[in-house]
Amino acid sequence: MNVLRKPLIVAIGVTGFGGIVAQILLLRELLVTFYGNELSIGIILANWLILEAFGCFFLGKRIERLKKKVEAFVTLQLIFSLSLPIAIYLTRILKELMGVTLGEGLGLWPILYGSFLVLLPVSLPHGALFTFACKLYSSLSSARGKSLSVRQAGGSGEDASSIGKVYIYETLGTIAGGVAFTYLLIPYFHSLQIALAVALLSLIPCLFLLIPLWRKRQVATNLLSVLSILLLLLSASLLFSPAAETIHRLSLRRQWRGQELLHYQNSIYGNVAVTRRAEQYTFFSDGIPIITTPVPDITFAEEFVHLPLLSHPQPKEVLVIGGGAGGVINEILKHPVDRVDYVELDPLLLKVVEGFPTPLTQAELSNPKVKIKYIDGRLFVKKTSHKYDLLLVGLSEPSDLQVNRFFTQEFFSLVKERLKKKGILVIGLPGSLAYLSEELKNLNGCILSTLKSTYPYVRVIPGDSTNLYLASTFPGVSLINPALLNLRLKKRALKLSLLTSGHIEYRLHPRWRDWFLKSLKGSSERLNRDFQPLGVFYSISYWNALFSPYLRGLFRRLERVNLSLFIYLLSLSTLLFLLLRIRFKKLVRMSIPLCIATTGFAGMIFDLGLIFAFQILYGYVYHWIGLLITAFMVGVAVGSLRMTSFLERIERDFISFIRLELAIILFSGILPLIFLKFSPYLIVFLILSFISGLLVGAEFPLANKLQLHPHPSLPHQGGGSKPFSSSPLEGVHPPDYRRGEGRSTLSGTAGTLYASDLLGGWIGGILGGVVLLSVLGLFGTCMVVVTLKASSLLILITSPEKG
Repeated sequence: MNVLRKPLIVAIGVTGFGGIVAQILLLRELLVTFYGNELSIGIILANWLILEAFGCFFLGKRIERLKKKVEAFVTLQLIFSLSLPIAIYLTRILKELMGVTLGEGLGLWPILYGSFLVLLPVSLPHGALFTFACKLYSSLSSARGKSLSVRQAGGSGEDASSIGKVYIYETLGTIAGGVAFTYLLIPYFHSLQIALAVALLSLIPCLFLLIPLWRKRQVATNLLSVLSILLLLLSASLLFSPAAETIHRLSLRRQWRGQELLHYQNSIYGNVAVTRRAEQYTFFSDGIPIITTPVPDITFAEEFVHLPLLSHPQPKEVLVIGGGAGGVINEILKHPVDRVDYVELDPLLLKVVEGFPTPLTQAELSNPKVKIKYIDGRLFVKKTSHKYDLLLVGLSEPSDLQVNRFFTQEFFSLVKERLKKKGILVIGLPGSLAYLSEELKNLNGCILSTLKSTYPYVRVIPGDSTNLYLASTFPGVSLINPALLNLRLKKRALKLSLLTSGHIEYRLHPRWRDWFLKSLKGSSERLNRDFQPLGVFYSISYWNALFSPYLRGLFRRLERVNLSLFIYLLSLSTLLFLLLRIRFKKLVRMSIPLCIATTGFAGMIFDLGLIFAFQILYGYVYHWIGLLITAFMVGVAVGSLRMTSFLERIERDFISFIRLELAIILFSGILPLIFLKFSPYLIVFLILSFISGLLVGAEFPLANKLQLHPHPSLPHQGGGSKPFSSSPLEGVHPPDYRRGEGRSTLSGTAGTLYASDLLGGWIGGILGGVVLLSVLGLFGTCMVVVTLKASSLLILITSPEKG
């Protein structure tokens, strides 16, 4: 049935395409629902990976017992295609189903089970598709015209190169999907249209797989064909008619119930929505309210602007990074300033603001003194040669890696070079004048210590909701007092609503600062750095304490982790595994899957680390980050392709596998050193992304060959085996898996190893994004990868040899 081979290859590529688009699409939608930070992103991605692993391993194993394998593959594609648009709709009404009101934050547990249920019908069948595709491709490649129904499972088609080729086809589809989503889909179509397009694309190759089977005239095949045609027509009719737009608006009305939704649009940077209640407009970015007009948050705007500007004797030139529109710029313009540079990353946000004009925003954005810059704020500070009297960071606390870049020692040092002699840096953090929790103490203590490490003079103005920090190289900032600020308030004839002379005396009363500094005693004094973003961890801990207080103890313990602890735990776990393997012989078969799981972990860390480092050094240039991910996936494809083409000629596959393991360990160890030496060169990031993908991709096909043909004395595809004593690694022997369960089936091997890869990536995403990179930093995280890979390698090379 070689007539099925080409449609199957296309279907495999479409599976990769649809998988990455579905993953990113649902991630973005769920972030709007959950007001996401690094923790919620990690949970959503972890649920996706673990469900894919379950589908790959548990559902995938059933193909060995199925006679109608093509029909089973098509059924999974139909389930995936049907589930994706439904999942988009469910995501938008999820809070309503959970009984949560609009604007209410969610804790860890609701995010965990909510995203799990939404992703379940999409990622579970998608994970199984890989295992089914491996078995189908192997059968078709070796059938040579024989009927699939008479082929016996596990015949000569069980060939490791088949798994490698399927892996390559799916990876190529993933690359195409990532590029198409970023540059073609998200800028021009809404989420439901994209989901329907993916469904349509997934259904087309299903028909071509079923058409050659029509001559058998089997009822099940014919019914599946009719169902495929009906779903294809349904998807097309919804996509190319006003129905998709109608369903899209209906779901949005339910998502934003209680408010009139005026605008909803995706950009490459996030989601922007506008609601109206009475005459008040609220602008949301990824579900978080950031601008309110025409009546802004007067308390925040006046305190955030006027307390710092009154602290400066002559504020003439001001730089605002984020959050300027909707009140802040309006308050700045009340002072005798000559120039206000306003930096905003996403052009869509201000475009939408201009689309719903109010006297406030029109006055701000059309003022000739205001210069709008659409660029990453940190990149602007790095490139500009201009110097400012004040620099206001209008971003919230460092709740994710992107925002944290504006609260690190390196950024504070960069700002110091852009301030005039009496210049002031202004940032805000969550606060309280009643009680500071341990999490709030650590967050404020960490950033305060970081400021003091860079600026000799730092003044804190505690507040009920926001603590203001004024940092300068000029001693005047530490000498400000109510009398001085009230004198300047009167002299500048400012017409303010809240910030009266009495309010200034209240905010600057010494008792608040004394109480605040006394409360911070015993809090964290560790510095928040680019490559060790502790601010993210403390911010997530604070968020967790608000919405999931029962996990406070866990986060307090995580704060105390260090590299020595990880090395100790990994060493202990390795020793325990080796001891258990002596008692339970079947654990011998876990050596290769364990190596693949640790490689999946390493690949996720490489990916996160490279993107993280690129953001820090060059700003959030989304198209470049897309190229970094693409470079990684191209490396995976090239590594898999090259290894698959050499599989039949590799005679000492076990030694080759060990060398790949050593290469990953070496790469992990030198990665931080390469950043320190060559980070100014953009091309280095693309090369490193490609190399990391190359190493990860090359190992998978070879691991499948080892798992299928575990010992050199067994026949390999196209070649024999040389004695291991001739190897440079003399004395290192491959495991004799026949003491365990015997030789694996192809689908069992593909499912086990693919699931192991996903499981490792899941653990890497959770630990890497939330704990390792933030607490241990880039160097410490890479050392954890080195230790983990060394442990799995030790388990592999000490596996019992054939007796």
